[in-house]
Amino acid sequence: MMALRSLMYLEERQISFELAMKFCYGVNFEISIENIALLRCVAEHLEMTEEYAVGNLVGRTEAYLAEVAFKSLSGAISVLHSSENLLPVAEEVKLVSRCIDAIAYLVCKDNQFAMPIEGVHTPHHKPIVDWWAEDLTLLRIDFFQRVLVAMMARGLKQYALGPILMLYAQKSLRGLEVYGKVRKKIEPKEEHEKRVILETVVSLLPREMNALSVSFLSMLLRSSIYLETTVACRLDLEKRMALQLEQAVLDDLLIPSYSFSGDTLFDVDTVKRIMTSFLQFEMDRNNGGFNMADDYVSPLGDFERVGKLMENYLAEIASDRNLTVAKFIGLAELIPEQSRVAEDGMYRAIDIYFKAHPSLADMDRKKICSLMDCQKLSREACAHAAQNDRLPVQTVVQVLYYEQQRLREAMSGNHSGAESPVIMSRRANIFSTDTNPPASAEFAKLKRENENLKLELVKTKMKLKEIERSATNSPARGPTGSTMYSADKPPLPRKSFISSVSKTLGRLYTFAAPHPNPKGRTKPPKDRRHSIS
Repeated sequence: MMALRSLMYLEERQISFELAMKFCYGVNFEISIENIALLRCVAEHLEMTEEYAVGNLVGRTEAYLAEVAFKSLSGAISVLHSSENLLPVAEEVKLVSRCIDAIAYLVCKDNQFAMPIEGVHTPHHKPIVDWWAEDLTLLRIDFFQRVLVAMMARGLKQYALGPILMLYAQKSLRGLEVYGKVRKKIEPKEEHEKRVILETVVSLLPREMNALSVSFLSMLLRSSIYLETTVACRLDLEKRMALQLEQAVLDDLLIPSYSFSGDTLFDVDTVKRIMTSFLQFEMDRNNGGFNMADDYVSPLGDFERVGKLMENYLAEIASDRNLTVAKFIGLAELIPEQSRVAEDGMYRAIDIYFKAHPSLADMDRKKICSLMDCQKLSREACAHAAQNDRLPVQTVVQVLYYEQQRLREAMSGNHSGAESPVIMSRRANIFSTDTNPPASAEFAKLKRENENLKLELVKTKMKLKEIERSATNSPARGPTGSTMYSADKPPLPRKSFISSVSKTLGRLYTFAAPHPNPKGRTKPPKDRRHSIS
């Protein structure tokens, strides 16, 4: 790159002196937008001023700049672009600063986003990119920054800079494999140039809400991690994404870790910081301490969308074998309970994590399952969880218990529409006979069976604890000398326990054609002697 610039400088120097010689000897040549910057600099270098001759080259070039070049936006941008290779002479004759002032003046003169409109607040309006924005992308980053600062000084709205910055960043950062899973090596000089460009673009981003899309912010954040920019640059992008997290999709959060140390495939820590910033913004907004975009209020639907988005993200990264239990739990705990109307998404993520990590300890499984509220599971999720061998027994017991509780509420007249799978499977049998409705004795029987089932569940939990304790300790005897559960006896299999509880639930509600006992008492069925109690 330096060799190419040196060659261009030598060629331009040769051309400039040829034009100066033609001017001195009276040879006609055309002054144009392409060579005006070169002529102005060589005239200054050779001191071809009015002191030595009237109508000298300095005066001719200044007249052309004032009457032609600075009158059109394309001309001013072209002259500024040509001045990049003529430094520091172009700065000494103030050619660069005058080009920047001319560009800012011409843009703000006819731009609808230059002056504020009274009574109309338009922070969310998305301006249309004009043709001149494409020309500005040809400038190097320091000239580009000075042009945008001059535009804002002339009154251009800051949010109108969003599309211009997007064009410049997309063109300047082209070639970075930010969507790959491996960080490819690039030349140190090129990496430094792109890092400077990215940090400058981030510093110029508008502060208004919704001035930039979340996908663009995600691209900048990926590039920032890829190029290893400053921490302040990355944190700024994370906070901007947090402010618009309700507009994000799953792909915006799947940021590769770009690590060779065998860490997780995706950058979980970055997403965790984004979610933490989102919760902090929500807290500040509710407390009245949020100053950015005061007219913006986060609806409840957006809050629920963020919860659903994070559940999908958990399910996506759960299959990563390098994802530790601490990271999974830490990210799941950030999802507020009020944003989780149903727990199906959390259950799906937990099930995928258990499937990808089959060697998890029982204690870790219990900790992970404690993140889920079994009462909020849908009918389909309850049916799946009741037969899921990967879940701890205690979680399966809770699911079955809440199924039974929902059934009891439904039978007592609270038809909330949240029936469990057991209810749905027997709904037709319960209401199949219109002429023989369930008698009051059957409801009394149902109530007694419910209480018995509660007692059985409590006994089962106690028995499971005793089995687990005896499996780790040596065989012990009670105070009366009776042998308790020994370690050589295998614990009860999970399937037999689940099937027995499910069978008990099934026996509770098979009264499609009831036959009440004339004595008013119900005899317990013979199958009860095989109960789990």
